[in-house]
Amino acid sequence: MQQKSEHRISYDVVTLGETMLRFTPDGFLRLEQSGSFQLHVGGSESNTAVGLSRLGKRVAWISRLTDNPLGRRISGAIAAHGVDTSHVVWTDRDRVGLYFFEVGSPPRNSQVLYDRSLSAFSQFSPDELPIEIFASGLSRWLHITGISLWLGETTRELVRESVRLARAAGWKISFDVNHRTTLCSVVEAKMHCQSLFESADVVFLPSRDAIRLWQMDERKDDNRIMKTLLEMRQGKTTVMTLGGRGAMVSEGAQSIIQLIEPVEPIGRLGGGDAFSAGFLSALLDGFDLEHSLRWAVATARLKYSIPGDLPLIDRKEVENLVCGQAKESTIR
Repeated sequence: MQQKSEHRISYDVVTLGETMLRFTPDGFLRLEQSGSFQLHVGGSESNTAVGLSRLGKRVAWISRLTDNPLGRRISGAIAAHGVDTSHVVWTDRDRVGLYFFEVGSPPRNSQVLYDRSLSAFSQFSPDELPIEIFASGLSRWLHITGISLWLGETTRELVRESVRLARAAGWKISFDVNHRTTLCSVVEAKMHCQSLFESADVVFLPSRDAIRLWQMDERKDDNRIMKTLLEMRQGKTTVMTLGGRGAMVSEGAQSIIQLIEPVEPIGRLGGGDAFSAGFLSALLDGFDLEHSLRWAVATARLKYSIPGDLPLIDRKEVENLVCGQAKESTIR
């Protein structure tokens, strides 16, 4: 069944994607030895939605969930942070996706185990989209990620139709490449995301995805990699994270690099989603690229200090960090 909102309201951003329940053993226990688990709610697009909402933006999240206690747990956790979940499509079929995160300690890496086959979102047909939300003036942006493209042809069609509807309504599109090797090969990922990568108004990606998907020479410096990306995107805004080296944003002939002070990550998962939320929030506030990049980096740094997937940040905290970063960016 489909739940519809009764009131037409305007949003700054609408997001669309799958959110799952995450189970994590206590401490550094392995999955096979743990008798208890921490339960978290996490999905790239809803993480960004929560971050945007906590930064003061009006946000809606579209997804498809099984109408049972697990689905309601996900919806309730996201709505608790001010995100409008009234456009979620509910079904009495399928299942909620799960994933398990085992925290490692060197030399043992952290590991993720997915259990999401035939989830409710993976069966989300474009015919079920709540098209009433895709009206002119109801939102300024649609934010999606590559994860929805990697889940199968059904969700690829869903993304294509969502983008078509958003464009027809005059919205802008932001796209986080977010490649997952466990979901899709490099060759397939590039094929499925190339069109959206080239056309989106803003693209987010880590340098490793640029190197991996577009066969960049990893010996190239960041500026040369970004130049190649900009050529493919005809100069449109492109934001690339650089790991411990910081992040950079380019548009046309302008490039800005923001250094980052290393932090010990308590909650690494969701850091990239918080980064996107910080950048889009500042952009929506009318800030320039340099200031928006500072907001992105500050929001991600704060997320690293928070367990779980959701960026439970405070706008004032971000502002304080941004003030401290003002001297760390360079324009090239």
